Amino acid sequence: MDWRAPVMDYCERQSSAFWAEPANALSNFAFVIAAASAFLLWRRRGGADYPALALIIVTASVGIGSFIFHTVATRGAMLLDVVPIAIFIYGYFLLALRRYFRLSIVWATAITLAFAALSFFATTVDALNGSIGYLPALAALSIFAALLWMSRRETGRTLAAAALLFAISLVSRTIDR
Repeated sequence: MDWRAPVMDYCERQSSAFWAEPANALSNFAFVIAAASAFLLWRRRGGADYPALALIIVTASVGIGSFIFHTVATRGAMLLDVVPIAIFIYGYFLLALRRYFRLSIVWATAITLAFAALSFFATTVDALNGSIGYLPALAALSIFAALLWMSRRETGRTLAAAALLFAISLVSRTIDR
């Protein structure tokens, strides 16, 4: 496989120029800003929650990796886009099971591995401009939100808002053909 081969999957990209996808590239700074904001909050709260810090670092990596992919647009750069996203999805899933639902590390890990395996099958289906691979994450986030909302936890409302924003971003990604 040629890791330097160009990837021309988005309608915004009309050439191999660095700034051929300005909206896709620049929108990734939202992840870096979110990570910086979360880091400041993490420090204000004592700076001892290392699993949260790991997710903050991965969030920044998502923004940086995706920026690189949407500017360089090669198969190799695509890994810098998708690997941090996958790490965030499964890391957050595991941490949510532990913290929100109080599952043991053994159960949370087993369920996360099963979720990862099922999610992998979604990536084998060529549909929705590749967005289908993110539907399991959206479903999990929505289910977590609903369960927490039903138990009247404030986190449920926050996760529901995140799921809505995620759904909007997936629709935007899907139509960017």
